[in-house]
Amino acid sequence: MVFTMTDPYTRIFLLSHMRACTSLAGHILGSHPRINGYFEMHISYEDASALDKALEVYRQYETFKVDSRYLFDKLLHNDYRLCTGLAGPVDMKILVALREPEQAIRSMVALFAARDVEHPYASVAGATRYYVERIGTLADFCRSSGRPYYYYDAECFQTDPKALLSGLAGWLELDSPLSERYQRFSQTGKARMGDSSGLIQRGTIGESSADYAHIHLPDETLGRAQAAYRDCRSRIVDHATDALTSRSQASRSAG
Repeated sequence: MVFTMTDPYTRIFLLSHMRACTSLAGHILGSHPRINGYFEMHISYEDASALDKALEVYRQYETFKVDSRYLFDKLLHNDYRLCTGLAGPVDMKILVALREPEQAIRSMVALFAARDVEHPYASVAGATRYYVERIGTLADFCRSSGRPYYYYDAECFQTDPKALLSGLAGWLELDSPLSERYQRFSQTGKARMGDSSGLIQRGTIGESSADYAHIHLPDETLGRAQAAYRDCRSRIVDHATDALTSRSQASRSAG
């Protein structure tokens, strides 16, 4: 079934990487009465048929809200592309977010090792490779896409949530504020749909209680990831139409 010709939904695309608080972002956005969607649909948006597929995927799990205006999806892997020249009468709002590498990589290793120690991302080397390649792709997209986007540091959910939610609501042109409290949906916490660690079940923004100090990152590995982060983050912020950066990350980048 094809919906594109009568598709009333502006698309919200969050371009980021794993373990960058994207499930939290999706749940906060998806709890707004105008926004549908909160989970990762695993779709590559290379032509207009992908827009129809997203409608079908969402309908498999949830019902579209009455008087809603947006459909959210997040793209966290290089296998899933966003072609900004998609045909059809569909508007899009793009968000881009990065999390600093030390916590992102440790969190990734902890999550995947708990599921399957043989998974590539259960190792520091595999998780670091994914992280560096992914943020490089994001920086290239931001340079070449020609589309306006809003960038934020993922750390802002903890360091400055009010400013972040205000910035997101303004960028998306919402008619009411975003809340720090969010709903739990039918797919909340399920594998492949987003964060399955249990933290997403809290229903509100809170400080991370996870401690990944037991996961050792060799200095050389961490240094390579930090250098890639500084370079890619700088390029992404430079091309952003608007941005909110964490003071702690700004000072680290300057240092």
